[in-house]
Amino acid sequence: MRDKTQANSPEAGDGLIRAGAIVFFIGALATLVTVAPLLLGTKPFPFYMFGLSMLMGAGFLLAGAGVLQSAAQGRRRARAARS
Repeated sequence: MRDKTQANSPEAGDGLIRAGAIVFFIGALATLVTVAPLLLGTKPFPFYMFGLSMLMGAGFLLAGAGVLQSAAQGRRRARAARS
């Protein structure tokens, strides 16, 4: 079955992993922007910026869901190949 699958074909969970990575990096950037004024001794950003920092966790969860979905599909494929 592996010889019929193209190397660059999208698998189950790939979209969630990509979306999770993007959301994670946006959250990481928001965290850096939020923490920088605290370290530099300038006026801190508004409170909602701390909420944007929570996107790191949300992105991590999205990517984790994509990995679990991909693993489940791999298990299903292996079970079908055994049958």
